[in-house]
Amino acid sequence: MLYFLIKWLHVMAAIAALGSNMTFGFWIVRASREPGALSFTLRTIKFIDDRIANPSYGVLLLTGLAMVWVSDFPFHTPWLELGMTLYFVTFVLGVFFYTPTLKRQIAALERSGMDSPEYQAAAARGRTLGMVLGIISITIVFLMVVKPTLWG
Repeated sequence: MLYFLIKWLHVMAAIAALGSNMTFGFWIVRASREPGALSFTLRTIKFIDDRIANPSYGVLLLTGLAMVWVSDFPFHTPWLELGMTLYFVTFVLGVFFYTPTLKRQIAALERSGMDSPEYQAAAARGRTLGMVLGIISITIVFLMVVKPTLWG
């Protein structure tokens, strides 16, 4: 029973984290058509990322580790090792690249406007990072759900 409770919390955290992050691109595209709404939208994305998505990723780590511990599942299973490695790559990219890029994007928008080269460069970097993080996250979900046999 404990395993299933932890798994439920894990799935709820995944929904909150990934569900939030996967909508950001759509919000930005829509707000870019309404320049007056873009600053508010980017600040809201930053708020959601800081207060909902990122804490949920922390819960994912804790509940994922707890599920392995409670179930006595071996940590050295290839799909689990790869998933954990990708999780830490996502963490590093998110904390050290995406979050600072989003801050620069907001600052550039408010300082120079959405047509400025500074804003456009930050927006392009944010799009690229968002796509990379999305692909990695989808890969992690695939690994955790399908549990494929990867190697030896």
